[in-house]
Amino acid sequence: MINKPFNRRRLPRGTGTLISLPALQSIGFRRFASAAPVATPPKRMVFLGFGFGVTQEAWFPKLEQTGPDYELPEGLAPLAHHKKDFTVVQGCSNQFSSEAHWGSTFWLTGANRYTVPRQSMFNSVLVDQVAAKQLGQGTRFASLQLASADASSSGHGPELSLARDQYGKPVAGIKTPVDLFHKLFSAPDLRPLFDLMLNLRPKEELYDLRRDPDRQNNVANDDDRAKIRSELWTRPMSVLEATGDPRLTNAFDQPPYIDNQRGLQ
Repeated sequence: MINKPFNRRRLPRGTGTLISLPALQSIGFRRFASAAPVATPPKRMVFLGFGFGVTQEAWFPKLEQTGPDYELPEGLAPLAHHKKDFTVVQGCSNQFSSEAHWGSTFWLTGANRYTVPRQSMFNSVLVDQVAAKQLGQGTRFASLQLASADASSSGHGPELSLARDQYGKPVAGIKTPVDLFHKLFSAPDLRPLFDLMLNLRPKEELYDLRRDPDRQNNVANDDDRAKIRSELWTRPMSVLEATGDPRLTNAFDQPPYIDNQRGLQ
């Protein structure tokens, strides 16, 4: 194995040998970044429901404006930069949905609620669950359902979320940002990441920068680090004592820094 960097001037000297050998990494060849296979990002699909609806004039383009040159209404204007990436479909309705705010209940199923005789409520699988079965194979979670903490006053129908399973039964949604955060980051394999982001930092921290340059593993409480920890603690304390630092005597909790009658100044 050649450990020295491969010099291009060595190529002509050994051409006869190199022709019959593959370009081995052991002689310094490295795959160029542009030649590396590019992983195709997983496809994702998002559905949003507005329980109280939207203002038609500010949300839907004018019907007479067809083709790619239509004018975005005020409500969609912030998406102007992505206009070529989406299509507006309007004029759709479910003739079997008679409740004013039950649009979200049948919006993504298109089901007839009266399909079953003598039963006033029937629904089928939601399109997002059909998509999740196909697209979810390349993502950590096949699907995530979000819901309102107060569905009764959000304008939606009597649902737990927009999603319904293959039997037409409601799929419970995540109601708060905190619950969503735990869903995404509190899994056992992600617990260290969660601790780094939210937990209080320990009183003492000590890192081996040679082995742990990113400071991920706190070794302050390791038995074999006790001597180092003691030295690092003693050194600054001796300076505070030598200079008569008032923090050592709780001076800041006494007059003139604090008034016993009126409290902290």
